[in-house]
Amino acid sequence: MKVSLIATVLNADEHIGEFLASIRSQTRMPDEVVIVDGGSTDATLAILRAADGITLLEEPGANIARGRNLAIAHATHEAIAVADADCTYGPGWLAALMEPLEAGADIAMGVTEPIVTSLLGACVSSLGSQLEPTEIDAAAFMPSARSVAFRRGSLDAVGGYPEWLPIGEDMWVNHRWRERSFDMRLAPAARAGWRPRATLRDVWVQYVRYARGDGQAGMYPERHALRFSVYAGSLVALASRRTWPKLLALGGGIAYARGPVRRARSRARHRALTATVLTPLLLAFTDAAKMCGYVMGVMDRLTGRVRPPQAGS
Repeated sequence: MKVSLIATVLNADEHIGEFLASIRSQTRMPDEVVIVDGGSTDATLAILRAADGITLLEEPGANIARGRNLAIAHATHEAIAVADADCTYGPGWLAALMEPLEAGADIAMGVTEPIVTSLLGACVSSLGSQLEPTEIDAAAFMPSARSVAFRRGSLDAVGGYPEWLPIGEDMWVNHRWRERSFDMRLAPAARAGWRPRATLRDVWVQYVRYARGDGQAGMYPERHALRFSVYAGSLVALASRRTWPKLLALGGGIAYARGPVRRARSRARHRALTATVLTPLLLAFTDAAKMCGYVMGVMDRLTGRVRPPQAGS
């Protein structure tokens, strides 16, 4: 089964060389590589223009969804593998990702694992949905576009990537696939290495943007409503003069942070104690970012700044 590998890129000169090298090292090479640059102003374009064996398309101003749709339109094969130019891929990644498709699946879901080089990276990479492969429930998993492959018809059936959505386009497509009961199979050996944000400012911006995309697209409303409710309830409990509400809030917080703390301790290794303290603080920090971003996204919808397609369109 021939496969086209696609990626979008913007100002990624720090990592694009490593990405290209990891694609060249695959035990199963893609039959073609199509990369769309969204208007890089650093050395990214020069690196890509000098690279052999890729089709480079330049589309200044294109968002990620537009870039992916453009790459897929220029791809020539039925199977499409999607990668991220900020990631690195082990030699067996594409071979493992193609196995479910060749066995009849519509979508092959690869997984991601963090490239941890700092204590902050260990803690940030352990938050939220950043699960270990052994924690993933294949029946509910939503793959990242860092590591996914699909039959072209599967994407055509949901109208392609949503170009009206600035971020979160891969989750929007995942929801459409789940709604239509496409055959989505996990490829646990297809692992993409991704780099957590290196500063608190970058972490804040990332989580605000992710949650804003949720608000713009109307995704995960129950999850976001629960977050607002839990934090509001916790503030009420902490303000209470009684002891039991405070103990209840503390117990809930410990249970909530348990998974991220366990993952952070494992990834931080010799700094496990510090990670135990830092991770709950980062969890609250990123939750605040999500709440801010979600409100912004809902306002985008209400004011018409972002216009999702009407039902049935």
